[in-house]
Amino acid sequence: MPKQEKPAPSPWHVPVALDDVPEEGQHFDLAADAETRIGVAQIAGLRDLPRLQASFDVSRHGRGLHVTGRVSATAGQTCVVTLEPLTNEVSEEIDLLFEPPPVVAPDLEADAPERKLSDYTEPLLDGKVDLGGLATEFLILGLDPYPRKPGAVFQPPADTSVDEGPFAGLNALKKGRDGA
Repeated sequence: MPKQEKPAPSPWHVPVALDDVPEEGQHFDLAADAETRIGVAQIAGLRDLPRLQASFDVSRHGRGLHVTGRVSATAGQTCVVTLEPLTNEVSEEIDLLFEPPPVVAPDLEADAPERKLSDYTEPLLDGKVDLGGLATEFLILGLDPYPRKPGAVFQPPADTSVDEGPFAGLNALKKGRDGA
């Protein structure tokens, strides 16, 4: 069985245990404190993170949990064109099912039937969901990977050199030998 990589640890932890969620479900309004925002900004590659909030509804779903909600943040990034600081608003919807991981014998794994993407659920590890880690993941997914200030346009430097091609050096040698 291939070794699975562990995800980078999230600096924001709000664990919710399956056994602690009432039958009618539970609502969570979360706001990261300054220290947590600094840690999340570091792993997300942000200049700063002045606001990070999440709102979740957690309900029981079979042997697992159904988590819906939204993460929103104000992210300080750097314009990829001008290298000036800019601020972006991030808002991401969340709708995930968490179930205990299936117990599959290694020798039976190859015989497992094909699964569709819609068949997948997130693993409910040790009977818990980390809402802080989930909010951090969705914040990172919602970030613009190439943030630009409004109106910023990339202007490549003017190329003043004449490209004689990859054989320019050989042509110079040939001209030198022929006396031309």
